[in-house]
Amino acid sequence: MAGLALTPENVEAQGGALPVIESGVYKPSPSKAGSMAGHSSSRYLTGMLKAGNIRLEMHESTIQPGAEHEAVGTHLHNEIWLVREGTAELTTNGVTRTMTAGDVGICCAGDKHFISNTSDKPVTYFVVTVGPPE
Repeated sequence: MAGLALTPENVEAQGGALPVIESGVYKPSPSKAGSMAGHSSSRYLTGMLKAGNIRLEMHESTIQPGAEHEAVGTHLHNEIWLVREGTAELTTNGVTRTMTAGDVGICCAGDKHFISNTSDKPVTYFVVTVGPPE
């Protein structure tokens, strides 16, 4: 599987079970519009790590200026954000922090969170999720 985007669509085509992620290089899927206006993303992989019952997912997202922030959420998994370009605000448990290119933000499992673009330029960031399957 290395080299292919292990996207939810590819997983469905394989019968629905998440594949075991192998060492390798993963290419992004084509960018798709998100469920909210002004949001888009490309998926890199979704699967299970060999070491136990740990799901790993990675995607790159872009939020355009003026777009509404994503819904406030909580998950069983942890989320790690790495800002590639622009400025984002990461809100976790009601505390808002500014992130710029090169910054990493972490949200631990169970924390309420959302990320937003409050600048006048697009913000692009990578998201890595690690935790149990949901």
